[in-house]
Amino acid sequence: MSLQAPRPRSLILFSYDWDQIAFSRLAARWPHVSAGFDLFSFPSNARLAWFDMQRFVALWAWRARRQGLEAVVSHHEQFGALAAALLAERMGWPGTPVKAVLACQHKLYAREVLERVCPQVNPRFKRLDCAYGDSVPGGLSYPAFIKPVKAAFSVLARTVHSQADLQAHTRFGAWELWVIRHLVEPFERVVRERLPEAGTAHSLMLEEPVCAPQYCLDGYVLQGELRRLGVVDVAMYPGTQAFMRFDYPSRLPAAVIERATDVARRFLSAIGFTHGLFNMEFFHDPLTDALTVIEFNPRLASQFSDLYRRVDGIDLHEAGLALAHGEDPAALPRVAPSAGAAASFVYRLFDPSGVSRQPDESQRRAFAQAYPDALLMAFPKSADSVARDFKWLGSYRYGIAHLGGADPDDLRRRCEDASRLIGWRAPYADLHPSSDPHAPAQAERAPVEPAFDPLGSAPGSFQSIR
Repeated sequence: MSLQAPRPRSLILFSYDWDQIAFSRLAARWPHVSAGFDLFSFPSNARLAWFDMQRFVALWAWRARRQGLEAVVSHHEQFGALAAALLAERMGWPGTPVKAVLACQHKLYAREVLERVCPQVNPRFKRLDCAYGDSVPGGLSYPAFIKPVKAAFSVLARTVHSQADLQAHTRFGAWELWVIRHLVEPFERVVRERLPEAGTAHSLMLEEPVCAPQYCLDGYVLQGELRRLGVVDVAMYPGTQAFMRFDYPSRLPAAVIERATDVARRFLSAIGFTHGLFNMEFFHDPLTDALTVIEFNPRLASQFSDLYRRVDGIDLHEAGLALAHGEDPAALPRVAPSAGAAASFVYRLFDPSGVSRQPDESQRRAFAQAYPDALLMAFPKSADSVARDFKWLGSYRYGIAHLGGADPDDLRRRCEDASRLIGWRAPYADLHPSSDPHAPAQAERAPVEPAFDPLGSAPGSFQSIR
């Protein structure tokens, strides 16, 4: 079969934002149907109230047979990656082993495995031994980085500096508790059955804070062999734990990249990760040469796929589809690279009383005319939704733009000009005053998900400009 011929139909689970853009572009060559619901918009996210992972998988196993589907793929962290693994297992399709997905997504268990295979890259960690809202135990060391055992994007992940700070951070209203429990419970049910040694995911955990530059290693495993795709550099807003920019290609020394790849190989082998895309978030301190793992994600970092396509001519979303059909992505045709450097620029507001202006139609037209190769996404929200973002995440992300350039200097010039056209401040550190110079540069969430809005009352909009 020709590489350009349409493949058998695939099932795409929980495909929104980056995934929706990419899979739509690939639809002629990789026909597919989509399933799932959008956690970030109402009324779609009302399905969270009765979502059951096993029932969802059983339903789509039945539909897949009736519709002649032959593969499943998802890059959705909260539900999709696990649902795809369960369905692939049930149907006998190529997929990431279920236990490997659970081992990555159960952050405490992942730390325990990493402690066995690569303790030198593991920070000190422990489970927070109290239920949500209960009095936190004494005798803990501060500052500490707190995060959920099963992460729901960036929610609940931050540095706390005292027992009082930790206590305030773990007190939630009835509605917040309902949301948290319903986000975690589908995962919890599968963990109890398939990875009981990990313990409950309805919990928070503490880690030793790390203050160092952050990176993301992307790759895939085929027949047990790890293939590295590249490394993306992460820039934070000064003095915060909020993502400002994702730069590709990386400026990290090749020797450090090799060390990071070796860590990934050891961990993934230990958990039985024999097939599928993955990304590993990690810190590297250039002064001490210390490498510290943040987390492993058993899926594509979707936000980065466009950057690889611009610089290397490889389409990571197509790679995911190829793997789902048992094919080696290395055999896929490449497109002509359009840039020597590319970045995902994240626009944020840190002052709750501030105002973020969305570009009007004339500004969007000017942007599109000047930068026809760019991708622009805007996230307008109601005042209540913005307030929730500040409470749960500490900032409001109101837009993202993707651009390429001949090199990093040319990319910056293009970004500054493009940002002026839409009335936004370019995401470079020297253009933004530090809001908290003492905050460690550590972040928990995988850098591919939209900011979480528990009520989804004001969904974002996005515009692809090709």
